[in-house]
Amino acid sequence: MTIPLRVLDPAARAEQPSAGNPMAGCPVHKLREMLREAGLRPTRQRVALGWLLFGKGHRHISAETLYEEANHARVNVSLATVYNTLHQFTEARLLRELALDGAKTYFDTNVTDHHHFFVEGENKVVDIPHSDLHVEDLPVPPEGYEISRVDVVVRLRPKD
Repeated sequence: MTIPLRVLDPAARAEQPSAGNPMAGCPVHKLREMLREAGLRPTRQRVALGWLLFGKGHRHISAETLYEEANHARVNVSLATVYNTLHQFTEARLLRELALDGAKTYFDTNVTDHHHFFVEGENKVVDIPHSDLHVEDLPVPPEGYEISRVDVVVRLRPKD
């Protein structure tokens, strides 16, 4: 696997820190620490993909887009490895999975409570702050269950 030195160098820096993103502007050793705290072994592939994911601020990304970014950064991984890593990060609660528009799945680096706009035809996902949408009158869950989260997706299309 070929990983550029900027990914492996602990002194490497991402762009300036963004609000709520623990990785923006942090050295790679912080990413390794974040993976360990989430119960994941910080393998070279996880660190490289994690740097691509979390080093650019909050965003919504598909596995295919991350795979293209990895190839562009000369991180030699298969699409299957990208999918597996994204699902491992999701299970570790480092990402949120958003199944939108049929078979299209996005992964959100912002794991805080919030909702989404989905721009139809553009495959674009935009955050809606949690405080901007109030969901009321939720149904009572079946016996033995509780509501863990409510995800609202508001679909947008251009006006005619």
